[in-house]
Amino acid sequence: MSRIQATLQTRDGHCPALLFTPAESGGPWPGVILCMDAFGIRPTMEKMAQCLADDGYAVLLPDLFYRLAPLKPLEPAQVFADPSLMQELMRRVGSLDRDRKLADAAAFLDFLDHRPEVAGPRYGIVGYCMGGNVALTVAGGFPERFAAIASFHGGHLASEAPDSPHRFVAGIRGRVYVGVAVEDPSFPPEQQERLEAALREAGVPHVIETYPGARHGFAVPDNPSYQPAAAERHWQVLFDLLRSTLRA
Repeated sequence: MSRIQATLQTRDGHCPALLFTPAESGGPWPGVILCMDAFGIRPTMEKMAQCLADDGYAVLLPDLFYRLAPLKPLEPAQVFADPSLMQELMRRVGSLDRDRKLADAAAFLDFLDHRPEVAGPRYGIVGYCMGGNVALTVAGGFPERFAAIASFHGGHLASEAPDSPHRFVAGIRGRVYVGVAVEDPSFPPEQQERLEAALREAGVPHVIETYPGARHGFAVPDNPSYQPAAAERHWQVLFDLLRSTLRA
């Protein structure tokens, strides 16, 4: 395992980040940005980043909540059992608007562009829950920089909000994959239809599919709704997407 700690200069401050690379020597490797869920950077997210790196990528895991530092990551099971912690979770999510997501992404791309371990100039981006929204938002803001975009149980991807990600998909040059949880109030059927229509109209290659029996958070091991079969399927889908785009 190879893990590099870094601090990225952004428009708004200093963002701690980790860069994971495969255990074996070599490189440079195709770059991937992993957008964390709302519970923050913690061992589970780090293990997922390393799992992805071990398939042959340089994976950047930035702390998207650096503006609120110092913060401790939240335990998913505790959040769902405590209304005050849920309120804190939503406060953190609400600290990120489209402008901030894109400003941060500019710094992330600049970092990857200048790392000897990373092969560019086009990258992959994947996100979970809140991070799925961030991934699609960033792809819309930098439409030519990403060859692969993936969201797993991402929320509010096609809401009524003026900065909803689906409003900015025109021009995306990569392939989009959206893995959907069943009965997910953060991404209900009407939003799925709206996102599908926006991607189709923009001519963006995409797949939107529901994981039967899987609930919001199904791919993240420390989430109470973790579903091993769905998580394994998500890894295979993600590996196939990245291999066919970044390593084609």
